[in-house]
Amino acid sequence: MPGEYPSARRESGQRTRGGRTEHTEHADAESAGYPEPGLLDSMTRAVLAQHVAAASQDDPQERARQVCLRLLTLAPRTRAQLADALRKRGIPDDAAEGVLGRFTSAGLIDDAAFARAWVESRHHGRGLSGRALTAELRQRGVDDGQIKEAVDELGPDAEAQTARRLVERKLAATIGQAPEARVRRLAGMLARKGYPPGLAFRVIREALEAEGIGAADSDAFLGDEPPADALDS
Repeated sequence: MPGEYPSARRESGQRTRGGRTEHTEHADAESAGYPEPGLLDSMTRAVLAQHVAAASQDDPQERARQVCLRLLTLAPRTRAQLADALRKRGIPDDAAEGVLGRFTSAGLIDDAAFARAWVESRHHGRGLSGRALTAELRQRGVDDGQIKEAVDELGPDAEAQTARRLVERKLAATIGQAPEARVRRLAGMLARKGYPPGLAFRVIREALEAEGIGAADSDAFLGDEPPADALDS
């Protein structure tokens, strides 16, 4: 158009040369069937993502990193649990150790914190004893020193208090049964949660005596520990 500035003609996708109007590269690309620049960007990103994903399959450390991130997103894991997961996926040991080391240095893997959280949750939520918690943490590969530190945080009286609370909750369901049967049920419940026989018998006797049932009223209270079959209930 007469009077139109050259810059405007260039921005519209045309240019003038020797009195002739020619399309710019954008116009040529459009006429040739190529996508517009905005669409090209999104397609390029998708293609690049595919290349990155394909490349990661050939890089064992990248594969290990992705596996660890995915598992840690789902739930906290110990270093041993992650190492086992990497081994099952065929990640070479040197690549796995490199990634696990970096994750540990970055604080993404922290077995001591895992142990503390596990003890706090399983003791107060499920009423598990220190012995049961120790066994669970060992199964998950936590170091014995870290396990001891986490369990010791419960305090010396925590197990007895929790055992009493468990017995109080269960006691109502045993009302009307013979004292021997009540002892067996209560002791069996505490044994499954890892409480030692001596502590179990003591808190059960305290609970029954609080109801007015003394040691003389039941053969189950003979001796210093509950009957052997009670702990297998």
